[in-house]
Amino acid sequence: MNAASLPIPSPISSLESYIHAVNAIPMLSVEREVELGRRLRSESDVSAARDLVVSHLRLVVSVARNYMGYGLPQADLIQEGNVGLMKAVRRFDPERGVRLASFAIHWIKAEIHEYILRNWRLVKVATTKAQRKLFFNLRSMKATSATLTPDQVRDMATTLNVKESDVVEMEQRLQGHDLTLDPSPEDGEERVGPIAFLADAAEGPAEQVERVQTERLESEGLASALAGLDPRSRRIIEARWLAQGEPSTLHQLAAEFGVSAERIRQIEAKALTKMKGALAGSR
Repeated sequence: MNAASLPIPSPISSLESYIHAVNAIPMLSVEREVELGRRLRSESDVSAARDLVVSHLRLVVSVARNYMGYGLPQADLIQEGNVGLMKAVRRFDPERGVRLASFAIHWIKAEIHEYILRNWRLVKVATTKAQRKLFFNLRSMKATSATLTPDQVRDMATTLNVKESDVVEMEQRLQGHDLTLDPSPEDGEERVGPIAFLADAAEGPAEQVERVQTERLESEGLASALAGLDPRSRRIIEARWLAQGEPSTLHQLAAEFGVSAERIRQIEAKALTKMKGALAGSR
């Protein structure tokens, strides 16, 4: 039976049908697995990659079953594990003499671990590599949901080669509960939730985008309005209104152009009126 010829349902649509289908797919022989691996590495053969993935989907289901105690949908665990399997297939080297199943387990577990840690709590319980290892080991070693006794903490710390304080801290994280930021309707109108204390007076993303767009439009409009002036009028406006340092006086510009200060004022007034009309028309 060719694995590529089998219709594989999505685990989201029907989990039971999916598991039944993948368990019916035969595992590859060593020779066939090496052949497909070589085709994938040397020719980037997509059909070879598909056969390698499909023939190992049952492995993902088997691994995902070990993580059912985290309260997350089995279908989602399988989907994430399938992502890890595909990553493993992409990196698989048949010349190393290691079966794909042995190589892929690491990648499958890694993706499932990431998914669990992303969804276990709104506030992450494990952020470092050491904390993640402790998180999964502690979950599997605890027989009940009861708080660990000092002797149990000491035994676990010894077994996992970590400090007792690390075990205690991780257990506290595991037993913590998510806190609702917004008060529920039953709390009454006067109840204030934690979200009220998290307000930020700084600009949000929407306000920042709006401000940048407004400044850009104003800048473009100003450049267009200046471009509509004659060179003398533009020079007077730039010197009087857009100078980086101290603006030029009417008398300074009068001396520059060889006219009276009153004439400079008239040119300035006329130019400003023209620019206001151009800016109003561009909005």
